[in-house]
Amino acid sequence: MEAHDYSAAQSYLTLLYGEEKVTEMIIKLKAALIVEFKAKDIFRASQLSLLGVSNSHVEKDRKKIHKGKMLSPLLILRDQQNGKLIIADGYHRLCAIYETNEDALIKCKII
Repeated sequence: MEAHDYSAAQSYLTLLYGEEKVTEMIIKLKAALIVEFKAKDIFRASQLSLLGVSNSHVEKDRKKIHKGKMLSPLLILRDQQNGKLIIADGYHRLCAIYETNEDALIKCKII
């Protein structure tokens, strides 16, 4: 995990929730254990679309994958009220991994 992953997640989540709730979420994400889910299942549960191959962030992560570099785990929240996942950080990583292998297991921290 890189420190900027949590600050990126906090920035995004602050658009959706109040500061106090986001602070609690970040604390829980930091404490969460790393688990794995298939890329295709994360996409289905998040209801997001796949970013195209022309996206520079996806391309950067795809290059890391091909070089055998490890990517940071995704930071995910279960939005039970709306019945979907919120990818607080790692959307570009998810897209890069999915394009490489939709059945790939992706490391995640989920609350």
